[in-house]
Amino acid sequence: MAETEIISNSSENNDQFFEGVEKLIEIWFTPAKNADLRKITRQQWENVLKIVRCEIISFTQSEQVDAYVLSESSMFVSRRRWILKTCGTTTPLRCVRAVLTLARDVAGHACVHNVFYSRREFARPAAQLSPHDNFDTEVELLDSFFGDGRAYIMGPEKDCWYLYTLLPLEGTVDALEKEQREVGNGCDMSEPDQTIEILMSDLDPEVMDIFTRAASEDAAHATRKSGIDKIIPGMVIDDFLFDPCGYSMNGVAKDGCYMTIHITPEPTCSYVSFESNVPLSSYDEVIARVLQAFRPAKFVLTVFATPDSPAAEAPRRLTKFSSLGSFEQKEAQYCRFSGYELHYALYCKFPS
Repeated sequence: MAETEIISNSSENNDQFFEGVEKLIEIWFTPAKNADLRKITRQQWENVLKIVRCEIISFTQSEQVDAYVLSESSMFVSRRRWILKTCGTTTPLRCVRAVLTLARDVAGHACVHNVFYSRREFARPAAQLSPHDNFDTEVELLDSFFGDGRAYIMGPEKDCWYLYTLLPLEGTVDALEKEQREVGNGCDMSEPDQTIEILMSDLDPEVMDIFTRAASEDAAHATRKSGIDKIIPGMVIDDFLFDPCGYSMNGVAKDGCYMTIHITPEPTCSYVSFESNVPLSSYDEVIARVLQAFRPAKFVLTVFATPDSPAAEAPRRLTKFSSLGSFEQKEAQYCRFSGYELHYALYCKFPS
């Protein structure tokens, strides 16, 4: 990814390093009459983001979602869902209490329906600030806000993916789900939902050069040259090219769908993340466009979907692929939660 202090000095080998891996938190609130997170003002969000140690760079919106490009990644705000994705040494979990207070006092949302917190393993975990220096510490803090959540670790140690959610694995505990239904007071809290993430590392240096001020005059030039504008057609793109290097973009569609891409192009720590909630029965073409645009040597793929989503079959479908084009599947896990299905996979490029 790419953000304000895209290059920072590291004590390790005195090299230039930036942690591109993001922490991603998504909170869904129970529907309530006239409640809307978009009632929270920009100034109030700016105060929240000071806790996180980042700031707003630009803003775009559709009828369904407000999208903010941040100095360290992105934030999305809709009627009852809040998404914050930040990289570097930001501290997004430190702001959760403030967000819950604003949701209750300003937006009218008193009850949390579900929470997702996830991240890939950091390149340098020891450089992170508390609570993000350890997943157990993150889980402990999340539990202090939301009660007894579920924590999962998928994949091999250096390429693992961490997940915290309130959803139990199917067939385990259903008391929480029952409690959430009761809290909803008869409201239909479910709605179709899906998310795809592609977390890429060791990227092609020629591609990464595009996302420098030396090679691109502005963000729009980098967006077109890399083919980002063709990954999901129809998105209104809000992009930013950092100085001397690095790139962030949000895209929003009329139907409320979003996409977001963040790029850390330095050769020693190149990293790109792609995320979208566009509802597709197959993500094959999107995955192919992303991989063609960035040419990673390795990537983690995750796909979430609810049973009523157009993407409902996508997690199971992806389990059938032992390879994707020139990439070999090294690890894969499939989970059925109460209300979602999830596919995790690690892919590495076949040897030349």
